[in-house]
Amino acid sequence: MSLPGAIWAQCRHDLRVSFRRWGELANPLIFFVAVILLFPLSLSPDADLLGRIAPGVIWVAALFAILLGQESLFRPDLDDGSLELMALSRYPLGALVTGKLLAHWLLNALPLVLLSPVLAVSLSMPAQGIPTLVASLLLGTPSFVIISAIAAALTVGLNRGGLLLSILVVPLIVPVLIFGARATDLAAFGEQPVGVLYLLGAVLALGLTLGPLAIAAALRISLD
Repeated sequence: MSLPGAIWAQCRHDLRVSFRRWGELANPLIFFVAVILLFPLSLSPDADLLGRIAPGVIWVAALFAILLGQESLFRPDLDDGSLELMALSRYPLGALVTGKLLAHWLLNALPLVLLSPVLAVSLSMPAQGIPTLVASLLLGTPSFVIISAIAAALTVGLNRGGLLLSILVVPLIVPVLIFGARATDLAAFGEQPVGVLYLLGAVLALGLTLGPLAIAAALRISLD
């Protein structure tokens, strides 16, 4: 099997396993929707106010929804021994990790991106900002997954490592959060967001290049 074939095979395997635990798959999406729909209840129902804060609310909700499932990214593989088999495979561990990250993004982040336009409308966000919201989430959520996966790999061997995972991840993710919310905010109020989207794309390119290698190294440290 070629290397791209191994990556896709790992992705398909993770998709099949995850669909057997469909109840867990719904948790990030339910959290995302609940936070955004309940947030206006704590503020004034004024449409202008909700429209101004909508980009930040959606991005923060997306961040924590993705973090909700990150602790279980490698833990089941460690518990059933498949993580050791991946490390001993003839394929590079970084390539197999790429397949796992792709499956995780498809299951946990892509549904949030697809649902975000509906939730943006519910928060009275200006319509001209919705395409940029979707584009920025498509660029930003993979970075969320990659950065949080590095911390998940470092804490995979620890019991109850969720708090430590959040402490490690949030400072690294803040720039992506700022760029994403800023790009959406600029587009929503008629300004040009292209420069900020380029920054998001640069962060994603760096993450795709170095992220799997860092995750593989962190997993080997945890396994040792």
